[in-house]
Amino acid sequence: MSLLDTRVPAVVLRIDRNPFHHGTLGAVRSLGRAGVDVHVVADCAGSPVARSRFVRRLHAPPSPDASADEVLAVLRRVAAQVGRPAVLVPMDDATAIATARLREELTGSYLLPVMPSALPERVADKAELAAVCASAGLPHPRTEVPDTPARAAEDALRLGLPVVAKWSRPWLLPAGSGLRSTQVLNTAREARELHARTAEAGSPLLLQAFLPPGADRDWFFHGYADRTGTVRAGGPGRKHLSWPRGAGLTAVGRWTPNSEVTALAERVTGELGYRGILDLDFRRCGATGRYHLLDFNPRPGAQFRLFTDSAGLDVVRALHADLTGRPLPDGDPVTGRAFVVENYAPLAALRPAPGGRELAWWAGDDRVPGLAMWALWARHVSGRLRRRLGAAAEVPAQRPAPRAVMPSLTTDNEKASS
Repeated sequence: MSLLDTRVPAVVLRIDRNPFHHGTLGAVRSLGRAGVDVHVVADCAGSPVARSRFVRRLHAPPSPDASADEVLAVLRRVAAQVGRPAVLVPMDDATAIATARLREELTGSYLLPVMPSALPERVADKAELAAVCASAGLPHPRTEVPDTPARAAEDALRLGLPVVAKWSRPWLLPAGSGLRSTQVLNTAREARELHARTAEAGSPLLLQAFLPPGADRDWFFHGYADRTGTVRAGGPGRKHLSWPRGAGLTAVGRWTPNSEVTALAERVTGELGYRGILDLDFRRCGATGRYHLLDFNPRPGAQFRLFTDSAGLDVVRALHADLTGRPLPDGDPVTGRAFVVENYAPLAALRPAPGGRELAWWAGDDRVPGLAMWALWARHVSGRLRRRLGAAAEVPAQRPAPRAVMPSLTTDNEKASS
C-alpha cells in the first residue's frame, strides 16, 4: 500500500499575497512527489510556486479581505473544477480560520479535520491565546491588552521596557499600511502612538513582557493531531537564524530533540481538543529556563518540511493520509536534519550539512522554482535599494530666509481697486 491515497487530490489554499511563501511550495512538492494531484488556490502571479512541475492546476484565490461567503464561493468553484472530493490544506491563518468555520458547508467537496469550528480562530488570536495559556497554566509572557493609547503607555512601563507589541489578529492588517504583526517597542511613547492606529489595524493591540533572544532560546514545534488527538509526525526544532534577525521567520532551523517542548505541545493540543496541523513557537526564558508558548498557528509552518521522518512522513502528508483513512507509518525522527531558506541565509545553504538538509526553494527534481526565486529575489532587492536611494536623495529644498515685512502704505480703497 502506498503512503497516500493518490485517488484523492489536494487543494492548497492561501490568501496571503507573499510571493516568497516557501511553505506553499513545500506542500505542493510533498504531495506531488507522493503522486497526489495538487491544485493551488493562491495568487501565484510572478511567484516561483507557479513554476513547480508538481502543480496540477492554478486557481484564482479569494481577495485578502474576502468574507466567509466569498471564500465559500471560490472553494465551491474550485471543487466543481476538481470534480471529486479533495483534502483541503490551508496555508495561512485567514484560510485556516475560514475553512474551519465553513466545514459543514464544505463537507462533500473537501476533507477537513473535525474539531470545534471556532478553535483555530481562538488559538490564532494572540489575545485569546494569552487567555488560553493563563487558564491552562501554560508558560506565556505576561500580557496586557490596553483599551486606550494612554493605558498602552502605562502598561508598557508596568511590563518593563522594551516590550513586545502584537496585533491580536494579524491576518486583518491591511496591505500597504506599514503595520507589522509583531515588533519590539523601546519607549512608552511608541506604545501610545501604535495603539492610536488600532482602528486601522482591525484588531486590538496587546503588549507582552520581552523575553530576550539568545543562543538555544528560540524553538518551534510542528505536528499533526490525528482524529484521536494523538500528535503524529513533526517534532521540535531549534531556530538557528531568523529573518529579520531575532524576531522573524526561520531562515535556518534544525530538528533537535527536546522532551520539554514536545510535552508542552502535546499538553496544549490535548487540553484544547485540537485536530489537524499545528505550528507552535516557543522562547526559553534565560532567567527561569522555562519555555513560553508565543504563538499557535493552526496550519503548516513554512519550514514544515524540516520534519520529514525516515518513513517520508511530514505533517502535510499526515493530514492527507489520516483524512483518507490511510495508516500513518511510525518513522524515526531524523534529528540533526536542517532546513535552510536560501534567499535569507545563502551562506548556510553552501556550508556542509552532515545531518542532512533541505532547501526551501532549490530541489533537484523540481529545479525551475529555485531558479525563478533568484530572479524574483534580485528584482525585489534591487527595487528596495532603488527606493531607499531615491528617498535619501529627496532632500527638502532650503526655504529662503523671511524678509522683514513693511507696514502697508495703501488705503482700503486702493486695495479694492487694484
